[in-house]
Amino acid sequence: MIKWMIIFGVIYLGVLVALALISRSKVKNADDFMMGGFNIGYFLGFMTFAATLFSTFTLMGMPDFFRTHGVAAWIFLAVSDGVMIFMVLWFGYYLRKKAGGKEFKGMSGLLVKCYGNKWAGYVYFIGIFLFLVPYVSIQIRGISIFLDAAFDHALPSWGWAVLILSIMILYSETGGLKAIMYSDVFQGILLMTVVWIVAYNCVQNLNGIKQMFVEVKNSNEALLSAPGPKGLFSVQFLIASLIAIVMIPVTQPQISSRLVIMKNQSSMNRMAVAVGCFAILVILPTAAIGMYGAVKYAELSTPDFLSQVLLFDQIGIIAAATMVGLIAAAISTSDSQIFALSGELRSLLKGDEKKVLTTTKIGMVVFALAALIFSLVSSNEFALLARVSFAGTGLLAPMIISAIVTDKKLNMIVVWATALSVVVFILSLLGFIPSQFFGMRLDLILFIVLGLFTAGVVKFGGDQSPAD
Repeated sequence: MIKWMIIFGVIYLGVLVALALISRSKVKNADDFMMGGFNIGYFLGFMTFAATLFSTFTLMGMPDFFRTHGVAAWIFLAVSDGVMIFMVLWFGYYLRKKAGGKEFKGMSGLLVKCYGNKWAGYVYFIGIFLFLVPYVSIQIRGISIFLDAAFDHALPSWGWAVLILSIMILYSETGGLKAIMYSDVFQGILLMTVVWIVAYNCVQNLNGIKQMFVEVKNSNEALLSAPGPKGLFSVQFLIASLIAIVMIPVTQPQISSRLVIMKNQSSMNRMAVAVGCFAILVILPTAAIGMYGAVKYAELSTPDFLSQVLLFDQIGIIAAATMVGLIAAAISTSDSQIFALSGELRSLLKGDEKKVLTTTKIGMVVFALAALIFSLVSSNEFALLARVSFAGTGLLAPMIISAIVTDKKLNMIVVWATALSVVVFILSLLGFIPSQFFGMRLDLILFIVLGLFTAGVVKFGGDQSPAD
């Protein structure tokens, strides 16, 4: 495996360097660097959207989620992602109208314009920073675990994390968004190929799909139904998760910005449908990997299970391809999100374009360091960490949708209610307040109350001038 790993790794780094240099040669201004020139076609848009959405978390978090909590994980993610595509089509249409074409620099700046108050942009920016940095850390921590296992503790986990982040920053700051998108094409194809090969091998090792489920039933029958052996997949959990995931195109800047930079509405629509198909095809094999783990490695820790099933149970060339695929996925998703955070910082800044771009690049390094620090202290519950990220950013959705969809002048009380909801949610995560009230999950309560409150303010609150 090590020999093939080195071969594939050298090829991958060579491709990254070539793509970064090609992209750099096409950068003529800040919009080319940060927004890809606003002329992204259907195929490139589809691959970059899919690769950003489905990452290391897919190949590591989802198999472990199926192994631990059962087949209802399909409802948690695959069904929710399917519904999300309708949100992409609906929200993307209104966002492209509101964004004003090449005037768009980021959601933070757009919210400042819509609400007529800089604090609307600040609340959004702080919210995505608090919840996207942990999501980036999932990618970094996950791949560090694998590199540590593959190379027999040649470097400590933090050493691998620093190496991955250094490659990511160098690549992103050299070629900009177009370079990230080109690498997304490579990562998306590699991820899809690897996950299906590993899944096929898992099913074959259990003598077929039918026998696989027989073995799972004999091992732990509760895995084959909701709410699962640990009772996670309650109706409330699934509804709250659905809301959080459906709101990803609205709240997460690495996704929403890709809707704006598509060259036309038709390209965006075709991209959305293709992403929906990709979602089903990339999640389905993770169920087989997870069921295999439930039969063979039910008692192993998450890192040991993932190392065993993705590396040691595969032949050398497949294990090496899996490893490179995981590295590519980690870099692709992490640089997209950190780059998007930097773009949001840029949208809040004013002044000379070159100075703003320099500050933006410095911000990119700061955000990467924050993700590194969090990756060193986070847990191995990758899927649950991702869900917390989705839920946290999901609380920003009512504020954003009301700004994008309505032409009314907006009341800042919506922004302050959003900020309060984020604070309450964080306090519950830290254990300072309960995560349930009156038998309901707090995140679901916040979604409902904040959504109804925002709708009421927009409908009955009357217009408010930006000066107010």
